[in-house]
Amino acid sequence: MLKVVNRIEDANCITHAGTFHADDVFSSAFLESYLKDVSIYRTNSVDPTLFSNDVFIYDVGRGKFDHHQNDCLKRENGIPYCSFGLLWKEYGKDFLNRLGIARADRVWEMMDKDLVEGIDADDNGVFPKVDANYKVKMLPGIVKIFNPSFLTEQTEEEQFVKACALAKMILEEEVYYIQGKALAEEKVLDQLDDLDEGAKYMVLNSFLPYEEVLLGEEKANSILFVAYPSNRGGYAIKTVPKSMEDRANRMDFPAEWAGLEGEELEKVSGIPGLTFCHATRFLVSCRDLDTVYQVFQKILVDC
Repeated sequence: MLKVVNRIEDANCITHAGTFHADDVFSSAFLESYLKDVSIYRTNSVDPTLFSNDVFIYDVGRGKFDHHQNDCLKRENGIPYCSFGLLWKEYGKDFLNRLGIARADRVWEMMDKDLVEGIDADDNGVFPKVDANYKVKMLPGIVKIFNPSFLTEQTEEEQFVKACALAKMILEEEVYYIQGKALAEEKVLDQLDDLDEGAKYMVLNSFLPYEEVLLGEEKANSILFVAYPSNRGGYAIKTVPKSMEDRANRMDFPAEWAGLEGEELEKVSGIPGLTFCHATRFLVSCRDLDTVYQVFQKILVDC
């Protein structure tokens, strides 16, 4: 349970007052998940040396879990830690172990890269370059909208608690999402080891979060497509992007298939059981595994 208290004596967590950000919100949500019960006092002036070690002071006070001082800790890639990152670095593995998370060390590392580091970077003014002709709202921007809106009667405290509730939900879902990826990682690597050198496709026996593993393995550089059983029935085949940064497909499905489905697609492709092709040519649906191999035979004939 998380609550905001009005007296510093009643608090076991202390952070800054005023406009809140993803850093202090996710720090608070993490501490709630870790400690179970947190009473937060929000202030812009606090001396950490006056409190015992069982009081967590973060994003304020220039102590162990603040990052506003000149000698703040940085990652090996140069990204400075913010309070969330410092708390995760100190207590994240213990938190995961208490939950009984499989491959906890690997999950900790993957979560740091997948969630924590980005919040650290944003809060320290290290922003990503986004090449898009539309607005991309990042996670810190979503947290920002919880601050009291202009000309409303919303209070900082009630909105802060709302934001922390969202952050806690995201954090806890992220734990199990990343655990799944960590467990799947081993299975994907095993299947990669079974492929011939220069293989153009991989067929999974069940759906696994495979993409990041493939894009991080040199042996997978030749793979153009991945097929797997679809949760809608039958099989799906997806293209493989060039990299995590360059999302262009290594190879598209044929242009004449784009946006077609059913009998029309079967007629144009000459493949019975090919039921759907996405308009942007990154995904097709197949009736069964035999259809999958017919698709590969047809589109990879010249590869």
